[in-house]
Amino acid sequence: MADDTDLAFPGMEPPAAAPEAPAYRVLARKYRPASFDTLLGQDAMVKTLANAIARDRLAQAWLLTGVRGVGKTSTARIIAKALNCIGPDGQGGPTIAPCGVCEPCVAIAAGRHIDVIEMDAASNTGIDDIREIIEAVRYATVSARFKIYIIDEVHMLSKPAFNGLLKTLEEPPPHVKFIFATTEVQKIPVTVLSRCQRFDLRRVPADTLVAHFAAIVTAEGATAEPEALALIARAAEGSVRDGLSVLDQAIAHSGGEVTADAVRDMLGLADRGAVRRLFGLALAGDAPGTLAAIAAQYDLGLDPEMLLRELLDLVHAVTRARLAPADDPALSVEEKAMIADWAERLSFPALHRLWQLLLKGLAEVQSAPVPLQAAEMALLRLIHASDLPDPANLVRRLTESGAGALPLPAPAPAPSAPAPTLSAPTSAAAPAPAPTPVATLPLPPAAPAAPGLPQDYPSLVALFRQHNEARLHHMLTDELRLVRFAPGAMTLASPPHAARDQLALIGKRLAEWTGTTWTVDFVASGGAATLREAEQAAAAARIDNARADPTVAALFTAFPDAEIIGFDPDERTQHAQSR
Repeated sequence: MADDTDLAFPGMEPPAAAPEAPAYRVLARKYRPASFDTLLGQDAMVKTLANAIARDRLAQAWLLTGVRGVGKTSTARIIAKALNCIGPDGQGGPTIAPCGVCEPCVAIAAGRHIDVIEMDAASNTGIDDIREIIEAVRYATVSARFKIYIIDEVHMLSKPAFNGLLKTLEEPPPHVKFIFATTEVQKIPVTVLSRCQRFDLRRVPADTLVAHFAAIVTAEGATAEPEALALIARAAEGSVRDGLSVLDQAIAHSGGEVTADAVRDMLGLADRGAVRRLFGLALAGDAPGTLAAIAAQYDLGLDPEMLLRELLDLVHAVTRARLAPADDPALSVEEKAMIADWAERLSFPALHRLWQLLLKGLAEVQSAPVPLQAAEMALLRLIHASDLPDPANLVRRLTESGAGALPLPAPAPAPSAPAPTLSAPTSAAAPAPAPTPVATLPLPPAAPAAPGLPQDYPSLVALFRQHNEARLHHMLTDELRLVRFAPGAMTLASPPHAARDQLALIGKRLAEWTGTTWTVDFVASGGAATLREAEQAAAAARIDNARADPTVAALFTAFPDAEIIGFDPDERTQHAQSR
């Protein structure tokens, strides 16, 4: 088959081949910073490196950390150019402003310089890969001033690889420099961190990103609304690369005219006006209107989870506006006015309650089988909470109206101790005989208590807690019942299952701690309530007395599902004295 030249007419030149169009480069690569002047938001690091280069105080290794897309790898390449730049005349030295036109700068920018080796630790994780570096560092550079190893995602190296690198990293040859980049610095061994000079690259501020994106849009011959660029900057979360990827997509999506509505549709964001209307309906307690608004947004394709996130952002903006209003470029004039109005009308407790309810609703939406239903229930719960009176205001109104203060709880009556029996504890195998009246002899007058002896049963039990006798302390509070007590002697009623060896230790421990022989007798039945039972009865009595107070009764009327979970008698006493 003849080629195209055979088809040409006599006397005519063959048709020229059409030139190949250059391959399209995404914005994140096309506008990658090539010098420190074009690096965004890292002024502190640039200043430190400039001083180090000017004073010839170069570290043997640098560690660059930060979130994705803030310029870690780009910074590593710029450092490599700064150290190896020779200037346009070939006579220059290390500089913070590499020329970009000399052979080392051009070769490093193109990624083909033989003395600047880039390695991805995510795909080269083993000791064998590090061993190649260790063997290569001994050789001099081919053409550059420094041999530089750039290891990206260095936290992916294995433990043997890190260990193999330690000695070389601490004492490399003078012509070798290491530059590490990572997003997860906490995974790097401290032995490696201590051998590196660390730079934490910051998230780029939203206003800086907006200005950067505006310049790129102009350079690309496109147009963009300021609100659209602000939305992209917010979605980037401080990452330049993420923002440029979204901007690239937005320009393609809108045909070169980037609008805020197009960006919202592309990112799945809710119409902020619709979110504000939904928030207003919920605050007004309009349940049918709220459900209709949710359904309308869902029909437009909005994810219920994203809707809850937008509402959380709105509550956060209102809360911030109460403290320190910020000029957010992503907010329109109308939205700023509404946020200011809500900030003036909503109190901090109300905003905190809204935040907690929406945050709980977001978690339910993320785990629910039908996210729309979970979102509806979360908003209905928020509407119900908006109808409830504020507890602090309710208590204040009831107090000011003279409803009365909470009554002081009456002390629980001490149970009367039955007459002690003189019978010994019965065996667990034999049934205990029915108690019969026993004639009791008059007791001789009690001898004066020795100094240091516990004067009552609770004080005696406290000794066992102070001496860390947990098992005996538990028996005395929960199992044994007091029949009779006097300093130096007591009678206790023990259950059939009580361990005899443990019971024998009670008197022995008391004699060791007090220096006095104690007479401890045990009977099979009778006795007062245990200390635990008495404590529980006293707590129940305090709560019953509190419920009878008019103020508390009014609170239960306003909040029928409320419960009293605690009572502080000391605080209540102080309140009563102040009245």
